[in-house]
Amino acid sequence: MRIRGGRLRVGRNAADTSGSNGSGGGGPVGGPSGGAPTGSHTTGGPTPGGGPPGDRPPGNDTTGSDPTWGDAAGSDAAGGRTSGPASGGRSSAGGGSSAGGPDSAGAGRLVSPWPRAAALLLAGALPALAFPAPGLWWFAYLALVPWLLLIRTARSPRRAVLDGWIGGIGFVIAVHHWLVPSLHVFIVLLAALLGLLWAPWGLLVSRLLGGSPSARRAVAAVVVVPSGWLLIELVRSWEGLGGPWGLLGASQWEVSPALRVASVGGVWLVSLLVLAVNTGVALLIAAPPARRTAGVLLLLCALSVTAIWAWAPRPGYAGTVRIAVAQPGIVAGPGSVARRLDRGEELTRALAGRGVDLVVWGESSIGAGVWERPETARRLAELSRRVGADLLVNVDARQTDGSGRSGIFKSAVLVGPDGPTGDRYDKMRLVPFGEYVPARSLLGWATSVGKAAGEDRLRGDRQVVMTVPDGERGLRIGPLVCFETAFPDMSRRLVRDGAQVLVAQSATSTFQGSWAPAQHASLGALRAAENGRPTVHATLTGISAAYGPRGERVGRPLGTGASAAEVFDLPLARGETLYGRFGDWPVYGAFAALAALCAVEGLRALRRPVPGPPGPPARTAHGSPGRPGR
Repeated sequence: MRIRGGRLRVGRNAADTSGSNGSGGGGPVGGPSGGAPTGSHTTGGPTPGGGPPGDRPPGNDTTGSDPTWGDAAGSDAAGGRTSGPASGGRSSAGGGSSAGGPDSAGAGRLVSPWPRAAALLLAGALPALAFPAPGLWWFAYLALVPWLLLIRTARSPRRAVLDGWIGGIGFVIAVHHWLVPSLHVFIVLLAALLGLLWAPWGLLVSRLLGGSPSARRAVAAVVVVPSGWLLIELVRSWEGLGGPWGLLGASQWEVSPALRVASVGGVWLVSLLVLAVNTGVALLIAAPPARRTAGVLLLLCALSVTAIWAWAPRPGYAGTVRIAVAQPGIVAGPGSVARRLDRGEELTRALAGRGVDLVVWGESSIGAGVWERPETARRLAELSRRVGADLLVNVDARQTDGSGRSGIFKSAVLVGPDGPTGDRYDKMRLVPFGEYVPARSLLGWATSVGKAAGEDRLRGDRQVVMTVPDGERGLRIGPLVCFETAFPDMSRRLVRDGAQVLVAQSATSTFQGSWAPAQHASLGALRAAENGRPTVHATLTGISAAYGPRGERVGRPLGTGASAAEVFDLPLARGETLYGRFGDWPVYGAFAALAALCAVEGLRALRRPVPGPPGPPARTAHGSPGRPGR
């Protein structure tokens, strides 16, 4: 074969746009001269060694691909191949890559940066619909598919990284949109920073889903892509980055099989399951060679959930406890702290004679000024005597803790017939910007932009299990304050320390009318199922709810428009869940899967032949090696 007007380059990535391709660029393949125009190159044509289209000899330099990506970054790196010989042949599908590649009719419209960025932002935001309040839990198993398919068409590793980042921005804004009244434009900066966590995940998705995955690569994708996502959830679960709000597994809080999965591996294992299904569906849609493998993997996911449902240990019944919640509702304006206390006292007094064992008030139910008055403790003690039950109130005021520190604490305080019992838990994990400003010397300006804390709260230094008198035996409760219910490790720690009931005190009044109250209340179901212990979620303004030891809803929840008290008969449980015994083992499994991938890629790189010196340039029809253009 004789090539006119230039040299034939082999092994070129079909997704590279620096030269010509079947859809235009530097001139169509098979132009008037019967070959590539001067200065251009062809893709997918025969190699000098006579290999199949798209092959490249060892050591040949390529553009737009990375040899460490193995079969994912060859000529089919973007999901399609060009076909036909370089001399006169045209690519399939009328001059573009085969279906599924970035040059196909469907993907070509998203090559331009701005439309693609908009599509990625939307795709990243879609999973938010699976959480309350929309509550489309089933959508979680499909919500990530558009994002995965977009990353799959990335033309280069750099583009895949950018796709992961932009989609991450959309996810963070959508899941935390209710913070806009507090943070205003600052949420965009926050999303841009947190979105960086998804940048390497985008590279991972491109590596495993790009091109035409083999059966082996499809299996790796269904394991490793969810593992990469899980490590993102683990990193952003750090309190300094905002905490584990919006973990994908938390969207399954009302699905009984998913709650059983949570009892085995916590919310982490549920997230892995949801991501595995999304990855399998993406393979079914975009990777015909791997469809059979993807179908088998999805079937294995279903069988695994069925096995967990049938054989995972269930908590045993150990009696019943009656716990009441007093929710005063929205109390605003001048004197709101004192009026909120009055309303809570009125609702609690109405519980007399109903045989309750404990009455729980919401977060900040007793504020600054009121708590310092001696008569407040006397009123609460008298209220406890009248109802015949202890009160768990929450104090948001300047106090001194056991170590002598003075400042504003948020504290769960147990009050009995004789006044405060001495059992007190100071909130340990504070809400960034809401209760303290990280690096206030640098970020203190945030207080002038939104509703950031004017003064930092102080943290408690340990978790506390309290004992409530209950006849001849004591009821052991584990208090949590506000978004501490989002942290799986805190609930597990309390149960391992002997807590029989998890009690959460919260206040989402700032975010009334948003999705936040419903999302916050739903976390109680996950914590109950993970640990096999009932959970009570008490708030000032709703939603207040209770859940049994399997995560099932108990009684009637109090909505955001209610100012009322509600009594819940909670079944107690004995025994230990697998998650309670083994902890966050799915996280360690995710680390192992990623480490195995790195090891395989490292061995592949070591075994790859060292590139040799380039061969002599091809002799052209109108010149010589010394004078190629003549």
